[in-house]
Amino acid sequence: MSNDTIAQEWPPVRGDYTIVNPESRISVVTLASDMDPLPDACIMGSCKTENLGIEKIMANTISNSNIRYILVCGQESKGHLSGNTLLAIHNNGIDEQGRIVGSNGAIPFIENIPADAIEHFRAQVELIDRRGLVETGEIQAIIEEYKSKGEPFPHSPMVIQSAKKKKPVEREIKGADVMITDNILMDTTSGVVFVQT
Repeated sequence: MSNDTIAQEWPPVRGDYTIVNPESRISVVTLASDMDPLPDACIMGSCKTENLGIEKIMANTISNSNIRYILVCGQESKGHLSGNTLLAIHNNGIDEQGRIVGSNGAIPFIENIPADAIEHFRAQVELIDRRGLVETGEIQAIIEEYKSKGEPFPHSPMVIQSAKKKKPVEREIKGADVMITDNILMDTTSGVVFVQT
């Protein structure tokens, strides 16, 4: 694909999605619900995790300036709360530790997307919060309403180079508050999972 609104290798990150119409202004995230792609969406797929899933959405969105709206629909991902987290990062961004401010997900940390790319994402798109909506006729009506609305984002597509593995973020463990198994515990404040010996 080569025009000035879509990165040459788009979408740059693989995931559980289908490309429908790269020129459309609206993408659809179906959270934990698996749905067949609908006509006129730009890209449509699920997002079941509050960290890597959110990172993939941001990377694939900012590399296509045509995308101005993201419909967040489908059933929320239990525990991960990927819908709550997507809305939180869009509204609030991240703190110095990479934690998504306002997310109630289990491990809402961004480790592979730089702060300027997050700000690009927040400026480029408007989120349409319809969490819980699974009725395809209603989803299609929203796609139809937004598919041609407005102009492409007036900045070049931004492509994240994630070839280098980032150094893990040091996080202070404050104490386990979730027991996963008898000896595997998690501190949800820091997002650290550890084995109790």
